[in-house]
Amino acid sequence: MLNWGRKAALHARVPAGKLLDRSARFSSGSKLFVGGLSHDTNEVALKDAFSQHGDVIQVKVICHPVTGQSKGYGFVKFSSEKDAAAALEKMSDEVLDGKNIRVHFANSG
Repeated sequence: MLNWGRKAALHARVPAGKLLDRSARFSSGSKLFVGGLSHDTNEVALKDAFSQHGDVIQVKVICHPVTGQSKGYGFVKFSSEKDAAAALEKMSDEVLDGKNIRVHFANSG
């Protein structure tokens, strides 16, 4: 039998400041979400496209765990927020591998 009351009481003891600090760590102004990717776009192609606008330090195309096929979105992390902002401005609504891509700051909403 689960004791839901005890679990709720434990969460109630966490100071609000701690919760805010934790959520702040997850949002990053240097990481971009890229949607609308072609299923043929791989991490190398994504990095090549975004590297023209700043120092890319990490790229991840999200793939189906069984088939390995791209799910049509990924993430690009830059070494600075300035580079990410420049890439966001220049790459939004651009065509990559025949598809119009959407670019947003990751974890922004």
